[in-house]
Amino acid sequence: MSQRSERRGIHVDQSELLCKKGCGYYGNAAWQGLCSKCWREEYQRARQKQIQDDWALAEKLQREEEAAYASSHGSQSQSPAQPSQSQPSLTPFSKFEEKKTNEKTRKVTTVKKFFSPSSRTASKKVPCERERDEERERGEKFQGRRESHGETLLRDLRGIFTPNWEMGSPTEALVSRLRESHEGKSHSPSFTRQPSLETDRVSRDFVDFLKNLQKPGREIHKQSRAFIESMANKKDLGADELSECVQDFYQNMSDRLMTHFKGSSEKVERVMDQVEKYIMTRLYKSVFCPETTDDEKKDLATQHRIRALHWVTIQMLCVPVDEEIPEVADSVVKAITDIIEMDSKRVPRDKLACITSCSKHIFNAIKVTKKEPASADDFLPTLIYIVLKANPPRLQSNIQYITRFCNPSRLMTGEDGYYFTNLCCAVAFIEKLDAQSLNLSPEDFERYMSGQVSPRRQDDPGSWTHSAPNVNPVISQIHHTLDLLTCLEKRQQQVLDGALTMQAELHDWQDGVAREVQDILEKFPLEIKPRASAIDAENVESDRLPPPLQPQVFAG
Repeated sequence: MSQRSERRGIHVDQSELLCKKGCGYYGNAAWQGLCSKCWREEYQRARQKQIQDDWALAEKLQREEEAAYASSHGSQSQSPAQPSQSQPSLTPFSKFEEKKTNEKTRKVTTVKKFFSPSSRTASKKVPCERERDEERERGEKFQGRRESHGETLLRDLRGIFTPNWEMGSPTEALVSRLRESHEGKSHSPSFTRQPSLETDRVSRDFVDFLKNLQKPGREIHKQSRAFIESMANKKDLGADELSECVQDFYQNMSDRLMTHFKGSSEKVERVMDQVEKYIMTRLYKSVFCPETTDDEKKDLATQHRIRALHWVTIQMLCVPVDEEIPEVADSVVKAITDIIEMDSKRVPRDKLACITSCSKHIFNAIKVTKKEPASADDFLPTLIYIVLKANPPRLQSNIQYITRFCNPSRLMTGEDGYYFTNLCCAVAFIEKLDAQSLNLSPEDFERYMSGQVSPRRQDDPGSWTHSAPNVNPVISQIHHTLDLLTCLEKRQQQVLDGALTMQAELHDWQDGVAREVQDILEKFPLEIKPRASAIDAENVESDRLPPPLQPQVFAG
């Protein structure tokens, strides 16, 4: 089999990584093959069209409501004797609108009470309250005319498609939060919990960084805090809408900084990195894997898929890596550690840094193995192999988080964008991996996936491990250990058999010695004689004996 045919399932042309619009930036599968710039243009164009269609529908409904209202009043004026025939159809809706108006009036009165300092001093009305009073006065002026369904839809559309952080002031945001608390709606735990140590540290670092910018730094900090406060009121939005809000903020802030720094892209990028770190650290728990998406479901599906592919070997993926080399094995371990560590980071830029570090370790492993610079055709299969071995936690959620909330300039160009695009391709390949991609027959692929057999347990595992030149050293060590354990088991059995034999021989020897002693005792019986007395035992006159001789000393 040729090298070209071996790679037919994994090879990806580098042109396929670029944007389908031909702008030269890197595309992304989550953006339908477009770069972030082209995707935003397409998204805004489709959104603008949707808004126009909604406005047209709202105006049409308003005209129909007005026509129906006018015709109903005209018929009532012409036939006053028959009011009960047309009135019942409007009564339920009128009562509903009246109840809704009373509810709004009660909320406004409650909000006013929060801001009235004393009953003796005149309360200062905030701009939003003054606007509500004017609207209520206009409503009282035209009390006889009920609010039509078209007007309600128009008002709702204004509230949906107008960014709060651009229009609302901090006072309005506070009023909105007080109103929601009065209604009994609890905020998301991510906004009400106490800030963590990491959040406090990032906030201090952000303030210290902005001190060097002086006046622009104060404005950046003010805009960033206002944006974070406004995001607290958008917790019910979908992931795409939250992403659009963040990307719009990035774009507006970048344009202002570009004007201030007079086109110095390096300074703008450095400031935007700090802004992204501050904002996304504060918003991480509310925008990462939100409940409105199916990211968690995709995470579980990807993890199950990778677990089912545990049998895939280096040879099947044509990975040019020899893990028998210590430096290569160390690079592989570091690459796996980096891709797993990505989930512990909060900032999209930090997650991208983990992907970049993992990719550099992969290139180093390929370079050491081949003793030449690695190519893109070698990198992608090796990245797939690393992902299969690591099975990173919440892989889909992390990819979606980076896609939605990372600074778009990082994903469109540079090594970060290149490595991230390759990671997306690797995940897509794993999801669509089949027998042809691994150069297997469909029957073998199905048996491996079902767990009936494994390529590592064919006729002779030992011959398989020794025949493969690039086999994983961990697997080789496992087989070697199994062989040693088999030999040790045989030797242990031999020792146990010898111990039992020795025990039986000891019992036989003890019995034999006992028999011999008994035979000797029977042949030569033991005679016990009386003990002999001492020489002086019966001498009663011993006290008459002369004293013993003592040595005499003579003086010469």
